[in-house]
Amino acid sequence: MILSDLINGIQVTKSIGSGELNISGISIDSKKVEKGFLFVALKGEKTDGHKYIESAVSNGASAVIAEKTPDVELSGVTVVEVPDSRAALAGVSAIFYAHPTKELSLVGITGTNGKTTITYLLESIWRQESLKSAVLGTIDYRYGGNKVQSLMTTPESLDLMRMFREMRNSGVEIAAMEVSSHALDKKRVMGCHFDAAVFTNLTQDHLDYHGTIENYLNTKKALFTDVLKNSEKERKFSIINLDDPYGNEIIKDAEGEVVTYSAHDRGAGVFAESSEITEHGIRARVITPAGALDINSKLYGAHNLSNLLAAAATAVSLGSSIDSVEKGLSAAEVIPGRLESVDNTLGIKVLVDYAHTPDALENVLRAARPLTAGNLILVFGCGGDRDTTKRPKMGLIGKELSDILLVTSDNPRTESSEKIIDDIEKGVLEGAGSKKPYFRVSDRKEAILRAISMADNGDTVLIAGKGHEDYQIIGTKKYPFDDRIIAGDALRE
Repeated sequence: MILSDLINGIQVTKSIGSGELNISGISIDSKKVEKGFLFVALKGEKTDGHKYIESAVSNGASAVIAEKTPDVELSGVTVVEVPDSRAALAGVSAIFYAHPTKELSLVGITGTNGKTTITYLLESIWRQESLKSAVLGTIDYRYGGNKVQSLMTTPESLDLMRMFREMRNSGVEIAAMEVSSHALDKKRVMGCHFDAAVFTNLTQDHLDYHGTIENYLNTKKALFTDVLKNSEKERKFSIINLDDPYGNEIIKDAEGEVVTYSAHDRGAGVFAESSEITEHGIRARVITPAGALDINSKLYGAHNLSNLLAAAATAVSLGSSIDSVEKGLSAAEVIPGRLESVDNTLGIKVLVDYAHTPDALENVLRAARPLTAGNLILVFGCGGDRDTTKRPKMGLIGKELSDILLVTSDNPRTESSEKIIDDIEKGVLEGAGSKKPYFRVSDRKEAILRAISMADNGDTVLIAGKGHEDYQIIGTKKYPFDDRIIAGDALRE
């Protein structure tokens, strides 16, 4: 593609060199640059792509997009200076891959919790309609017969557009993607033409990155304002959870047709007329603009009733039949690492969940209680190099809602596990006088083994924080570690 066509529409400060170059590819990694490529220099949290411009040129780049023109002269190379490299990357990526999201239906889901589950529920509904669908999210990217483990919840704009083009070429008609707050802040979904944006909830998370809950909220809102406003789809929907206190804040400026959902408010567009949440799952009668439907789901907990309603509201808005929604929601299996059960013959229920925020931990503990005849034993920790203020809150929740608590490591990264546990313990010890058993076990494997060894028939062991992850990050390295495998081995022993 000709460079002048590629940069047409993006904001350019100045351009040095010819715009009539033929661009054969785009890269943000200087090591992956080939002859005739456009290299886009991005400023990251750990490094700055501007340092690698010369390396990219030596590897064959014929053009560079950067926020600052390099001090050295780059003979025969066109340099396009822009005010925002990330916005420019999103723009040129969409053009290079011929705007693939205009050719399929696209749902973006944002919020602190529930994103992954909703993508799986939508996929189950679309399967009932024999639609060729795709999912991009925290666990993996699935489309056209491919399944790739995800490196981040929402990929960079360049990778997104490449995958969307591959989807269309393989016949994908509809896609659901998780949209993280980081992705919105870093403009990864600029250039995506959404049919629907879904808001699940907003609770404390990522404050190490956003600073305040207000900044976090405003970042999430961008999906319903700026991003959805720029979508060229004929009909656009903002699907909003009325049960979350921030839902009305999102509604105020939301673009498109607003469709609300609620487990309690009968004034919502989609609401639960009746519901029953038991140890067997969720049964609910749901009223939608397209008619009533009955759900008989294998998922546990009140938080999953909200996820089911979000999926129903989204699917109905996009034209799915009541029959397909009803069958799809009822057919959906347990999502990997989301209250996922570890099978055994000992009469002990062992559940693994990704809960790593105060709200999520409270939700899964409340969901696990009806499943538990005996003691509810909790194993959890908090990630290192992340928001420290949530640690004591999660410690307090863990102490109050479990019967036996083991605090351990999660992904400590470059922090001391003992220091992280100290922070959690401040909440555990809050409200002196609790007689509930509490243990500090910094080694996560040992904590899981100890929890299962003390469990009896009728007890539940909830292992929270890592869910589907098959690794543990200690220092800057990833080591193989899967809560489900560790728990399974312990049960067999």
